[in-house]
Amino acid sequence: MDWEFSEDTAFIALCAAFRESGEKAVIEFLANGEGAFHYQELIQNAAGEGVDLSDSEEMDTFQEEIIEMMEQICGESN
Repeated sequence: MDWEFSEDTAFIALCAAFRESGEKAVIEFLANGEGAFHYQELIQNAAGEGVDLSDSEEMDTFQEEIIEMMEQICGESN
């Protein structure tokens, strides 16, 4: 993927919301409430940047990259 999503405002907001949420797992945070909102915004921004997420494999890869980056940058609460 050519787009650096970690610099996108939606990703930054996603990380901030995750830190503030007290949620223990990134994947669960993305599936609910505020996490889902920011995740959807990030997907829309990706489409606007020309990332083709219409293929389910591409979407899965993108989601995995987001989760890995969030775990790396935002850190999981334990």
